[in-house]
Amino acid sequence: MSPDLSVTLSRLKLRNPILVASGTFGYAREMEGLVDFAQLGGIVPKTVTALPRVGNPPPRTVETPSGLLNAIGLDNDGIDHFLEHHLPYLTSLPTAIIGNVAGEDEDEFVELTAKMGQASGIAAVELNLSCPNVAGGIDFATDVEITRRIVKRCRDVCPVPLIAKLTPNVTNVVSIAKAAADGGADAVSLVNTLLGLAVDWKEKRPVLGNGTGGLSGPAIKPVVLRIVWQVARAKILPIVAVGGIATIDDVMEMIVAGASAVQIGTANFYDPMASTRIVSELPAALKVLGCDSVREAIGAMHVGA
Repeated sequence: MSPDLSVTLSRLKLRNPILVASGTFGYAREMEGLVDFAQLGGIVPKTVTALPRVGNPPPRTVETPSGLLNAIGLDNDGIDHFLEHHLPYLTSLPTAIIGNVAGEDEDEFVELTAKMGQASGIAAVELNLSCPNVAGGIDFATDVEITRRIVKRCRDVCPVPLIAKLTPNVTNVVSIAKAAADGGADAVSLVNTLLGLAVDWKEKRPVLGNGTGGLSGPAIKPVVLRIVWQVARAKILPIVAVGGIATIDDVMEMIVAGASAVQIGTANFYDPMASTRIVSELPAALKVLGCDSVREAIGAMHVGA
């Protein structure tokens, strides 16, 4: 008998734990000829903002050892364009669609969440409280009270599950996750990118046009694992692990450390079919653990003697 791959993040039910991360999968049309969307647990399309944004000046990306440094700056055409032009296509796909929004201030987060959360076909909303490449954006998820207040206000206007996407660029992510839970979040995404810098020493300037950028890819996986494990041990909320996940081994490490689901991000750029391949490998991985379901494997890691 095949194992049960379904997972539940509070009120959000997914056919399997494999999602694709915001900003790495476009609006899904770009992957149409490569990915069988029906195999995915869900899609998190690119972050949308209240008004169109042109993003940061180029260069916007640079490869690093075992990673990618990016400073896109939330380049998008705004919420109204998303709802009119992208959402109808997205919601026609045979998988869960989790909208992702980022506001420049608290009121804008509330406005965006209300629009996204009340749109037909949206399964959940991910609050991008933690983009390190936009002025003001990183400040929200570094402050306990601000995080709690934004999530609470968004919860009051949003009928679908809320996922708070948190930053690793703090001393104690656990306290921020608790604040998100206190505000009414259904889950947390751990984590957004790590703030980094690439330097062209010959030209004596940063490589990226924005100066700093967000580091993603395999280089950050140990950091993400540590954060997932710490938040899982605190038994706060279901966790969606994000960062450095590219193989079935990466996925299973995150799950036994305490994640209920994962998002494939940077790997989509060089291996667009990584997500569906991982889904096909999940049953065999669960068999190795002697588990009949993904739920049995969540948080199964033993620490100490």
